[in-house]
Amino acid sequence: MTQTISPIPPCFKAYDIRGRVPDQLNQPLARDIGRAYAALFSPRKIAVGHDIRLSSPSLTEALISGLLDSGVDVLELGLCGTEEIYHAAFSLESEGVDGGIVVTASHNPADYNGMKLVTSGARPVTGESGLQKMAELIVGDTLPALAAEKGRRSRVAGKDAYIRHLLGYVDRAALKPLKLVVNSGNGCAGAIIDLLQPHLPFTFIKAHHEPDGSFPHGVPNPLLPEKREETARLVREHGADLGIAWDGDFDRCFFWDAQGNFIEGYYIVGLLALELLSQEPGGTILHDPRLVWNTRELVQAAGGIPIMTRTGHAFIKQRMRQEDAIYGGEMSAHHYFRDFGYCDSGMIPWLLICSLLCRRNTTFAELVQGRMAAYPVSGEINSVVNDPDAAMARVKAHFIEGEKDFTDGLSVTFPQFRFNIRQSNTEPLLRLNVESRHDPVLLAEKTAELLALIREEQII
Repeated sequence: MTQTISPIPPCFKAYDIRGRVPDQLNQPLARDIGRAYAALFSPRKIAVGHDIRLSSPSLTEALISGLLDSGVDVLELGLCGTEEIYHAAFSLESEGVDGGIVVTASHNPADYNGMKLVTSGARPVTGESGLQKMAELIVGDTLPALAAEKGRRSRVAGKDAYIRHLLGYVDRAALKPLKLVVNSGNGCAGAIIDLLQPHLPFTFIKAHHEPDGSFPHGVPNPLLPEKREETARLVREHGADLGIAWDGDFDRCFFWDAQGNFIEGYYIVGLLALELLSQEPGGTILHDPRLVWNTRELVQAAGGIPIMTRTGHAFIKQRMRQEDAIYGGEMSAHHYFRDFGYCDSGMIPWLLICSLLCRRNTTFAELVQGRMAAYPVSGEINSVVNDPDAAMARVKAHFIEGEKDFTDGLSVTFPQFRFNIRQSNTEPLLRLNVESRHDPVLLAEKTAELLALIREEQII
């Protein structure tokens, strides 16, 4: 008789666990996830924390019970950002911590939750490196028996070590008074701003600062147009030097200049690369393939080595370790730092940008305006298509003469413009990014031409 194997739970994704509560992710499954993690990685002590979502405390408690029942010690961080788990996983190895799990759904809708998992040194657990096997253990009912001796739980003694680490990225003596609008979106970032504030000469205008899992102002996703305008308005009203906003677990941060203009993450990558290279000349910088010219030019001019790598945190973190890169940046506002366990942080970027502003005695707009004029971009444009492969083939055939690269999707380069088109891993979407050299008219023309091909419209 053939054994029927249950399907993998839909909350198990390529890079994390994420799904609706309670039908896709619930307490019994959370407990089993703890047991499966313990079975697969045999950790001694795990750092565990959670975001502000209303379902997070109960899911976290169930996760912890699964770890404890498997004989694993748990260091509880309580309410925290994703990067605080990363920091614990790489900074407390000498104290026996060899992994971490944070319960979070970042910017997903309010009825969602999930988990991001790492092993020793804050190495990510992905579908290929463990999530798939964990899911198979759970659905196959092959989890090991409970441990004879339960693990012990303890509480982390404050956030002082994490705050000291963040402050280590800037020369505080060189900082000058700045006025900053900080929009936490009722997520987890506000508490960290409050802890950093006494150490910095900045004035903070705080918006939606208190953590609130009911999301009274909507789920924190600074990329939504209405969320962008809110921060922009506050910057203008208060005459701030710049605006900063985070998603719920603050692993991404977003920027506005003093006029309230939203600054694409692409240009932030170049600025952060310069700041890190000023501290370590000749270092290696990683960047994703979607938009590249501005980053490459700045890095090479500063004596650094730019390397293009596939989009996605797991690929970037692995490549950063291989290259010992000092920094890696994605245009999607994920920024990775060697000295932060090769992990992404939403706090380090704004500290570095403020340091750069103070040292150069300039404005944010002056830092980016020239780069935006030199390399104007389309912004990422998503298209829903019935057959993504066919649409990609049409684009490739139409631009037959361009220089091709397949690092991630299809990149095609001509002397005055280039583009990247990628398929979504989870939806029937194609994601398009276009950039040009000093030519916004050509940019608009080529963007329209590409969208017509993708969406099977008539090219005139």
